[in-house]
Amino acid sequence: MDPRHLELLRRLDELGSVTAVARATYRTPSAVSQQLKQAARELGHTLVEPEGRGLKLTTAGRLLAAGGKDVASAIARVQADWEDYLGEASGDVRIAGLPSALTYLMPAALQQLRKTSPGIVLTADDVDLAEHEFAALTSDVDIVIAHSLVSARPAATEGLTVESLARERIDVAMSDEHRLAGRDELSPGDLVNDRWVSVPEDYPFATIMSSIEQVTGCELEVTQRIRDNRLIEAIVASGDHLALLPRFTTPHNAGLTLVPLSGVSATRWIVAVMAPDTAERAAVKRVLEALRANA
Repeated sequence: MDPRHLELLRRLDELGSVTAVARATYRTPSAVSQQLKQAARELGHTLVEPEGRGLKLTTAGRLLAAGGKDVASAIARVQADWEDYLGEASGDVRIAGLPSALTYLMPAALQQLRKTSPGIVLTADDVDLAEHEFAALTSDVDIVIAHSLVSARPAATEGLTVESLARERIDVAMSDEHRLAGRDELSPGDLVNDRWVSVPEDYPFATIMSSIEQVTGCELEVTQRIRDNRLIEAIVASGDHLALLPRFTTPHNAGLTLVPLSGVSATRWIVAVMAPDTAERAAVKRVLEALRANA
């Protein structure tokens, strides 16, 4: 039994399609399909079957995919034991996550790791996704920095390891000249007559917008839906729009004023999401310690 076949089936089970497996493993869909056929021939059982335009695992395929998870966890535990034996965590650790969270987590963590764990090479990629999309990144990177406005476990992270790093208030942002800029606090009723720059509808901050509408019974006027906080900040600072922005990393000297929001839940959890086997690695644990220490 080839462990590479188990890993391939594990990936298909987690990612759900040949195309997604191909993208995650830097192969073509045709190559992945050929490897699935080869695995079926060598094992003597049908491992996948058609479902719509794609493929799904058979009962035999699911059994072997579960075995693939066990193998990956065992390898990770051995790697962690080996690093402990050597006395120093080392190796590459890949991280991906929200720019607004990485902005305050990464710089100090990098400095700390250079001093305490020079054998760890930490590389990062910034991504801004809908809450339920972060979990899929665990197939490609070691640590995913995600967020949720609802709970400490973001949507779609069942079966994954989730570690809480910080909690952060989300404030109402406006230009320094806005009529509400002098307020100490804002309620939902204060916000219904203004124009808004918001995030896409399935992004966590949109949950706060929906809560404001539910409390007031009024639909907010959203003129733009934008992912990038820097662009949102520029639009808000130069005009009369409002937006919801994170407290820790929104600049306070760029024509912006942040005012706390009461009356609705406006706090997000910043969390690290990992595949269970990845979370066993000593180097990953050391990176988590550095991130948490500076959160």
